[in-house]
Amino acid sequence: MGPGSPKLHAWSTRPRDRQPMTAIIFAGPTLPPALQPVLECAIEWRPPVRQGDVYRAALTRPSVIGIIDGYFEFVPTVWHKEILWAMAQGIHVFGAASIGALRAAELDTFGMRGIGRIYEAFRDGILEDDDEVAVLHGPEELGYPPLTEAMVTIRATFDEAARAGVLAPEVAAQLTAVAKSLFYKERTYDAVLQRAAASRIPAAPPRDLAAWLPAGRIDQKRIDAEALLTTIRAHLAAAPPCSASATG
Repeated sequence: MGPGSPKLHAWSTRPRDRQPMTAIIFAGPTLPPALQPVLECAIEWRPPVRQGDVYRAALTRPSVIGIIDGYFEFVPTVWHKEILWAMAQGIHVFGAASIGALRAAELDTFGMRGIGRIYEAFRDGILEDDDEVAVLHGPEELGYPPLTEAMVTIRATFDEAARAGVLAPEVAAQLTAVAKSLFYKERTYDAVLQRAAASRIPAAPPRDLAAWLPAGRIDQKRIDAEALLTTIRAHLAAAPPCSASATG
């Protein structure tokens, strides 16, 4: 069958013929190298995914592919058909947090498994725009330092500020709308508060918010990425350790 066939996916394919089980995870600014466990021999970390990377990863026959971060705009984005093709080979594909959540929401009916609140929001139609997960960040050699904030994280943070009494719910909603109006490459908390002041949103609550940040910040993308990692670890747990060998 062709790469785009929806009839074969990871939950109903032929038995695997290799041990131990392994995973390849694509991550960058959401779960940077400093936070990626390096002592787990069953997991291989790769940079943010781009078009063709999932296909090439599938050729190495891992048990699992996890997609967190991915490039877009100036780099071709990971293709739906290569994910479908990987699943048709019996590889379990998980997605969360960023481009992984978007692709999982689009392909979960074909077997891709989405993890976390961001995936659920896209799946349920609460969120629709790609810019919700987009961030501007530094290069790989510097650890992908974030230069802007993801809209999904701003939403979660302002919701928490309202729950904590830092902001009135209506002010939190106004600030969320201000953040959404900004281009993703300009989306920072400072920019939001400056735009809010210019828009005459009450001055005192934003000052309270500035004092509450950054300790009160809810990094929803990282929360979901860590949930994906936990899920993949559980999926691999039933397999023999990396030092095991199989004979037949």
